[in-house]
Amino acid sequence: MKTKRKAVILIMLLTALIIFSAGVALAQEEGENINGLNSEETSETSDKNLEKEKEEQKTYVILGCALAIGIAGIASAIGLALAGSSAVAVTAEKPDLFSKCLILQVLPMTQSVYGLLTAILLMMGAGLLGGTADVSLLQGVGAIWIGLAVGLTGISAINQGMVASSSISAVGRNPDVASKGIIFTVMPETIAIFGLLVGILLMVGLELL
Repeated sequence: MKTKRKAVILIMLLTALIIFSAGVALAQEEGENINGLNSEETSETSDKNLEKEKEEQKTYVILGCALAIGIAGIASAIGLALAGSSAVAVTAEKPDLFSKCLILQVLPMTQSVYGLLTAILLMMGAGLLGGTADVSLLQGVGAIWIGLAVGLTGISAINQGMVASSSISAVGRNPDVASKGIIFTVMPETIAIFGLLVGILLMVGLELL
């Protein structure tokens, strides 16, 4: 349990550090824009600054993608490990229960799928997978928060792994409870589904989809 708590705390600290860094970057960018208004610039310099801003906004989208798949992926890996350790123990004694244990063990992986889907949608909306990439500041910062929404709700994979582990142990004692164990294991995943839904709605609102 201590290791799990440390992992969750580490993820939260990393997220807070990324948010703080993004805030500092935005503050610096606003300061540069104010200074730029006070001085006369040639059209060539303005074009270069505009291009630089677009590149920075692409970086925000990339950061959002990294948050979505990174946080959710770490949580899924922990959940899979928790469930997998129980599955190995049960199948060692009862090999005929392999398929039922495998179904329960693989369920915590779905959060990383949500993170992957979010990252792909953000990249498509920002034009990073082809076409012209034209991202506004609002869309860039919004991509960061979308990545956080999906990534942080994806931490539910750890809890899902705990439930899956208990369900696998129960199946080892009574194979008839496998379907009930799947229902119990799926319940923590609804939090990640809510996060994915919010992320998609935000992408639609920001015209990234």
